[in-house]
Amino acid sequence: MIRAFVAIEIYPAVLQRIGEAADELRAKISHIRWTPQANCHLTLKFLGAIEESQIDSIGLALEHELSLFRRCTINAKGLGVFPDEKRPRILWVGIEGKPLAMLAEKVETALTPMGFQREKRAFTPHLTIGRWREHKPTPRELGNVLDKWKEHDFGGSTVHEVKLFQSILKPGGAQYQPLKTARLNDSSD
Repeated sequence: MIRAFVAIEIYPAVLQRIGEAADELRAKISHIRWTPQANCHLTLKFLGAIEESQIDSIGLALEHELSLFRRCTINAKGLGVFPDEKRPRILWVGIEGKPLAMLAEKVETALTPMGFQREKRAFTPHLTIGRWREHKPTPRELGNVLDKWKEHDFGGSTVHEVKLFQSILKPGGAQYQPLKTARLNDSSD
């Protein structure tokens, strides 16, 4: 069994700008485990444990469902927290792009017949850049720090493909390995 998820990779230049913001925030927000830049991605669907024998069929299902979906542009903008500033657990960068909800739905449509449960929560596109450990800042402390970044534009990425990744858990943190790629429609008409 392997842990797997379906995601979009973000342009390195955008990740670099997010990394610069994280560097500035490190001095102001404590007790966060920061996500390495190489691990920042937009998850469309977490699959959990799958059999290695399912990799090819998942790849084919994604290719089939996404082959007519047109490439699109997404934008990384603003910082926020889940679930809220009173009980922060995850620090995130928002991702905007009109077709994202439709793209996530296409991934659901591709994988539901294979036995993967549909996500019950609404799709909230974001990049997780940090997770709090036990101690968390007060809402006021956090609000003061995040105010500067709530509307900050980190830049755009064109989505040409969606990837199936394996998440390999290691003592130093997770490593992600691409397993299959489903290209979107790059035609301009």
